[in-house]
Amino acid sequence: MQENGKELSLEEILQKDVFLVDVRTPGEFMSGSAEGAINIPLDELPDRIVEFEGKENIVVFCRSGARSEHAKEILKHHGIENVLNGINTDRILKARNG
Repeated sequence: MQENGKELSLEEILQKDVFLVDVRTPGEFMSGSAEGAINIPLDELPDRIVEFEGKENIVVFCRSGARSEHAKEILKHHGIENVLNGINTDRILKARNG
């Protein structure tokens, strides 16, 4: 994501009003996730696109980064471009906590 022509880091993006989406399964989500994240499992994503509409800063993440990359592509296919693949839960937690 960019702001004023500058590419923002994950840390900078997480300082903003961000729509943080954990695309893991509900069971994985219940075992722990990033503070403020909501759970929209990858297999439910196409049916829940409306939840992303109008959001400015979207970060999707999972355990390894594979599902979140797929989620980013699904969102892009539906015309939602302002999405960052936050890769995995550990990276999100590290970026959030410094």
